[in-house]
Amino acid sequence: MTAAEPVSVVVPTTGRARLARVLDDICAPGCAPGAGVREVIVVDDRPVPDTPLPGVRPRDQAPPVRVLRTGGRGPAAARNAGWRAAAPGWVAFVDDDVEPGAGWPAALAADLTRATETVGAVQARIAVPLPTHRRPTDAERNTAGLATARWITADMAYRTAALAAVGGFDEGFPRAYREDADLALRVLAAGYRIIDGDRVTAHPARSGGPLASVRAQAGNADDARMRRKHGPGWRDATGAGRGMLRTHLLTTAAAALAVVAGAAGFRRTARTAAGVWAGSTAAFAVRRIRPGPRTPAEVATMLLTSVLIPPAAVGHRIAGELRAHRLPAAILFDRDDTLVHDVPYCDDPDRVEPVDGATAALDRVRAAGVATGVVTNQSGVARGLITPDALIAVNARVQDLLGPFGTWQICVHDETGGCGCRKPEPGMVQAAARALGVRARDCVLIGDTGADVDAARAAGARAVLVPTARTRPEEVRSAHRTARVAPDLGAAVDLALGLRG
Repeated sequence: MTAAEPVSVVVPTTGRARLARVLDDICAPGCAPGAGVREVIVVDDRPVPDTPLPGVRPRDQAPPVRVLRTGGRGPAAARNAGWRAAAPGWVAFVDDDVEPGAGWPAALAADLTRATETVGAVQARIAVPLPTHRRPTDAERNTAGLATARWITADMAYRTAALAAVGGFDEGFPRAYREDADLALRVLAAGYRIIDGDRVTAHPARSGGPLASVRAQAGNADDARMRRKHGPGWRDATGAGRGMLRTHLLTTAAAALAVVAGAAGFRRTARTAAGVWAGSTAAFAVRRIRPGPRTPAEVATMLLTSVLIPPAAVGHRIAGELRAHRLPAAILFDRDDTLVHDVPYCDDPDRVEPVDGATAALDRVRAAGVATGVVTNQSGVARGLITPDALIAVNARVQDLLGPFGTWQICVHDETGGCGCRKPEPGMVQAAARALGVRARDCVLIGDTGADVDAARAAGARAVLVPTARTRPEEVRSAHRTARVAPDLGAAVDLALGLRG
């Protein structure tokens, strides 16, 4: 790390009491400027931030601390808000329930000094303190798995260039589970390396209550998104192991069969299925009880949750698969008044100005692993108002400002051309789908006119209309019946990705 690449520290928080200790450690006296920590960005992700955050107070020493608020959108969105607010260089993500230690800033600086240009991220070593006077509980063993997991953003530093290259965290992961592994896979695919550092951060175990292991099964929905994005080999790529979903599916299916067969009067089938369920559940409970402290309370918790976990896991996985299959293969965008402000027959690249929120919206699309394309009518060429070279220069400027698109489909004809590509005809949507290697019906087109909606529907794609001052009222009324309508580009992207209703 050089003086030109200082580090910002991003701490997403839900207001945990341990935040105060985290801030004390990363803002230890004397840690800057020698350690290279430029600032600390605390991202308050509470839905209603109605009380002061623990440990956030005016500090006389460097580095400065500032607070952003994201309104409970989840850890991926909170981290995205943090790194996008940071200056270029490095961003170290630190969770609000870890113990970095007073020497953390200097240890981070030493780790980053060894990062060459090809290194996109440096992982801390996570240590989970376990009790020495007894065997660990199930909750403690689950937390201990962080010590050997890959790419844990409890303490991990990323280059902002690497984050920008892949769009940051995928906000389709709503909880602190798999979103860090997904990001790492995409950063690696972008050509960066990820290395282990020498700094050690402690992550104390927490119980979360007797039903925490049941609530944790919600992560099975995120596994479905990982499979959708990275293919069936994602577990091997991340070192996640096989998991127990197949066993849980067998257990749940046996229970369901026992109930259905019993209700239908097939008693022998019901008894057999019930026996399979009981045996599988007992084996699962024993597997969890054996390495634990075996206290009456722990045994009772393991017995209860071993009954509840299989159906919870299966239910969340089914819901996740349904959501994952709604993820579009590609999102196509109209250009003028959708991605950039409309300048009629624009032939000057310097006049290209993205609409508000365009960069963040496209980041979310790319982070979700969804292909992008532009489909745009440019009749100014046929009318003699734009030269082909000027059109190429303007489109290049759009790409410079908003990042790469997988395909550009441009119709240069006017209304008298009789072509099949000019919207509302479906030609460009179909051509974009072919260029991206996807089906048109798996695409979403976002635009600002009825022609965009009609072109999408004619091609079998879905559409989201983002009305502007030039959108005719009848086009908006029609879109409410045949498509979706969003107030701005960011909301349209979220609709297309299924992030929000």
